[in-house]
Amino acid sequence: MFSKANLISTLVATVWGVGGGFLLWGIIGEPIMADHMLMEGIMKDPPDMMYLVLGCLVQGFAFSTVYGKYGRDNYSAASGIKYGAFMALLVGLGSGLINYATGNLMDLTGVIMNFVIYLVFFAVMGLFTGLIYNKMS
Repeated sequence: MFSKANLISTLVATVWGVGGGFLLWGIIGEPIMADHMLMEGIMKDPPDMMYLVLGCLVQGFAFSTVYGKYGRDNYSAASGIKYGAFMALLVGLGSGLINYATGNLMDLTGVIMNFVIYLVFFAVMGLFTGLIYNKMS
């Protein structure tokens, strides 16, 4: 669980989580999705960076640890991307549709657009994770 590959992958995933999240949701996604938000003022501006980094660290560790067990026989960039896409289905589409069904955060188009952003986000995280595990295992 605390292998060298897992720890390095966790750190890289954390950096991608903060930087890639800012790029994908903050710079690219915000103007595209602005018309699909159903409520004003629900996002913090600026975000609480301490908890953002902590959340990305937890997410990176969980992502890397599960991939370490999932891809055990075939660590590669391709298996990492596939794993990331699967995580996007779970988090981006699954949770997005549940939130759409139970809340008034964004319309259905916004949920689908957010899922596409999650797909790119987790595919890149999986790419990095797969490459690190491939090189270090």
